[in-house]
Amino acid sequence: MARHSRVRGALIVGVALTALLTTAQPAPAAGGGHGKHGGRHDKRQPVLISPPTPPSGRPRIPARPAPKPRTRTLTRTASTTVAAGATTVAPMAVSALAVTPPATARSFGPTGGTTSTLVLYDTTSAYGWLGELYALAAGNLATHFGRVTAEPVTSYVAGQINDHTAVVYLGSTYNEPLPAAFLNDVVASTKPVLWSGFNVWQLSGAAGSATQTAFTTKYGWDPTTSYLDTTDTMASVTYKSRALTRSTLNTGGLLGPHITNAAAVSVLGQANCTTAAGAPTACAAIAQSTGTSVPWAIRSANLTYVGEIPFSYMSESDRYLAYADLLFPALKPGATASKRAAVRLEDVNPTSDPAVLRAFADSLSSQGVPFQVGVIPRYTDPRGVFTGGTASTISLANRPLVVSALKYMQSKGGVLIQHGFTHQYSNVTNPYNAVSGDDFEFYRARCSSTPNPPYQFVTCVDTSWVRLTGALPGDSQSWAAGRVTSGRQLMTNAGLGTPTIFETPHYSATAADYRGMRQVYATRYERELLFGGSIWSGGSSANVFGQFFPYSVNDIYGGKVLPENLGNFESEAYNNNPPRTAAQVVANAAANQVVTESVASFFFHPDYPLAELNAIVGGIKQLGYTFVPAAQL
Repeated sequence: MARHSRVRGALIVGVALTALLTTAQPAPAAGGGHGKHGGRHDKRQPVLISPPTPPSGRPRIPARPAPKPRTRTLTRTASTTVAAGATTVAPMAVSALAVTPPATARSFGPTGGTTSTLVLYDTTSAYGWLGELYALAAGNLATHFGRVTAEPVTSYVAGQINDHTAVVYLGSTYNEPLPAAFLNDVVASTKPVLWSGFNVWQLSGAAGSATQTAFTTKYGWDPTTSYLDTTDTMASVTYKSRALTRSTLNTGGLLGPHITNAAAVSVLGQANCTTAAGAPTACAAIAQSTGTSVPWAIRSANLTYVGEIPFSYMSESDRYLAYADLLFPALKPGATASKRAAVRLEDVNPTSDPAVLRAFADSLSSQGVPFQVGVIPRYTDPRGVFTGGTASTISLANRPLVVSALKYMQSKGGVLIQHGFTHQYSNVTNPYNAVSGDDFEFYRARCSSTPNPPYQFVTCVDTSWVRLTGALPGDSQSWAAGRVTSGRQLMTNAGLGTPTIFETPHYSATAADYRGMRQVYATRYERELLFGGSIWSGGSSANVFGQFFPYSVNDIYGGKVLPENLGNFESEAYNNNPPRTAAQVVANAAANQVVTESVASFFFHPDYPLAELNAIVGGIKQLGYTFVPAAQL
């Protein structure tokens, strides 16, 4: 029996756009390639194309405001300055709503908490569907703190801001028609508002107006004279004195705020201008900067502004982490800083080597490191790829030595996680060989000789791209629940106890599948896919977003998701994904220290050298992280 291959899962960092692509950009990918026994994945995700630039015929710099209703007013408050990291209002207990939410509102996340976030997003123009995906991403992060209500900004009802702890607005459509009620409430309220991307100029009204003067006086900066910088290459963002990466594929520009009163504004992060080779360089004059950086995020009074929506081309060390941290001052001010870490041994199955499993357990236990074990309950090779053409299926009960090793791992602090049922689909090459661990179980994947549509599907080779293409035949909520239940029962029958946490194979499933998993498990430990149409009637499930989390969240499917946010060790390049060294995994943990409640969670395949795992564990410990069971993340 061939030993299980070093499979890597397939998850997305950013958005995979399966429809409405207008430029040749990377679209739904899944990492992957051939390992020594089959497909290999490291759970990297396809990325979102850069947000669309403003439509032709409209000024890109400076960004001028759209006309405002004559009834628009701006109320000044006594507080005009705010210290960095502070907010003007503490979270209050969520009580009965004073304003009836519009029919377009969709709420999700934990109930019974003390915080509530209103997430508002754009839906107009040909790119309106992007707003929903961004709202899902921001909403997921906000569920770490409490309940979330998401709705199109055009549906906003006057006074809604008062029913929530904070408001998040995502300006993805250039000159989206923002309701006067929303604009008035933002500037009149003391509730924290986190605004990203376009349309902030609508808050201040027309240049030279009394509204603009009042806004500038209160907030210390002028959106009407702020410029959208599409000239400079900005390869990093400095936040909390740490340089976070920013992909140079982000070409949609960054709105650099024109600060008129530095005493009233706290600059929270700086986008750094670089040459093509990555060296610091002076920013263009259009950025209103005489140095090598432009304000990326600022805060004054109740308004925190980020000059872009940081959900495109995300990575584990990306400026996305800074955005995730910006929610703390608004939703959990005064949160105690913490550093918790977790490790998961991946793709353990009935063909795993018991001696290796025991050795890994001994090593982690000797270092005082609790750990998780992702267990595939049933191994199958329906096409006989590794058995000379003879089909083979092995369940845990058929391998008592493996079961004994798993029990030994439990005695050493290991928690068993159910990792799918068979981690493959039928006898279909999905995309590699139909063998457990190599292939996807809950999503169709194929190999393409081209990275972008139109795809040219081929037999998988090292140089091909793995692309997610949609639901599998027979996919449904009940089908997924049935598979998950069957796998769970195999683990129970083998005497391993009943697992309480699930991990989706290659981190990929349809919305129906995630709901089916939720019927069986309340908690998953992974990254996930999100789909258009989940919170907006105008959305399409053909638009897919893949997201990793820097802390635990409560997702749109009704479950809790524990974070895996560092990736994994991978010695070889494959399917157009570079290797990832132990040092790079540790570097990702270092980047995540910018998050107030920092998490460093990764996975490791136990057929790689134990020394590499120890290097990662030791490096993460040196950063000050404490390893805990994943359920405590």
